[in-house]
Amino acid sequence: MELSSRVEYALLALIELADCYSIEKSLKISEIAARHSLPERYLEQILSTLRREGIVKSVRGAKGGYILVKEPRQIYVQEVIAVIDGERKPTEGESANLAPEKMVINEIWLQADETIKAFFQQYTIQDLCQQRDTLRQENTMYYI
Repeated sequence: MELSSRVEYALLALIELADCYSIEKSLKISEIAARHSLPERYLEQILSTLRREGIVKSVRGAKGGYILVKEPRQIYVQEVIAVIDGERKPTEGESANLAPEKMVINEIWLQADETIKAFFQQYTIQDLCQQRDTLRQENTMYYI
């Protein structure tokens, strides 16, 4: 399984916004895009989706941009994936019309999907920020 670029960009943007959450500073799309070499127009669409779903809000004015609506510890990675990529929901009776072999394959894919969702539900944006900070500290070299 692979994360879509839309989810990856959304998570990168949310990590940046999480860094500014406690000081209530908004970030412009251009700032986020420049920090991660992301296409601004694409990021604009992603942030617009996150805004419609109540994860971020836009702030108008010269110091405007985007800020998180909720605390970083309340935004789960699975929530972001569901908002950005959508959730596959099997339709009722979908498996009733399948051959037994296809039903078995469909069932294991559904189980795998539930396992993946449960895994990503364990992590918040705050967790990602903490893991990033740990990696930064580990990669810091001291010279004498």
